[in-house]
Amino acid sequence: MALVEYLSRAEAGPDRTSLYDRLERERKVPTANIFLALANAPEILDGFLTYANALRTADLDPRLRELAILTVGHCTSCEYEIAHHHSHAMKAGVTEEQYVAVPEFGTSPHFGEVERAVMAFAKASTLNVDVSDEVWSKCCQFLSDRQMVELAVTVAWYASGVRILGALKIELEDKYRK
Repeated sequence: MALVEYLSRAEAGPDRTSLYDRLERERKVPTANIFLALANAPEILDGFLTYANALRTADLDPRLRELAILTVGHCTSCEYEIAHHHSHAMKAGVTEEQYVAVPEFGTSPHFGEVERAVMAFAKASTLNVDVSDEVWSKCCQFLSDRQMVELAVTVAWYASGVRILGALKIELEDKYRK
């Protein structure tokens, strides 16, 4: 059970109407539990949405972004992140075979050199914080400095999301359960 209440629009009160309007405009309806939990701190939720939206409109290829996010999810065993990013990954062009093969990206025939480099970066950053020169250099063969910054921030952002989910014990919604 979550450690904080999932605040519905009605429970949050009329002073947060614009925040819930934004949530429904920018995110899936029904609203995900992570957002309903963060609604307990409305200013933080507002900033959270702005930050997440900036990552989604970055120069980094959305397919690579989603593979990096899925890698973070698998490295942290975060079922919530993996389940919530399935549809995003499919829309970005990740195949179902790739989605299933993320845990074995290093040896899977479903990934090319650029995907492996990005996913190795995501894994190293998530598990070790620091990224080796070798992992960094491999990614730099395919990505610009701007894209490298975007990749680093994306991985860090979703790793922080995993920690929020865990700290607040936010539950995966029934519709995502297998």
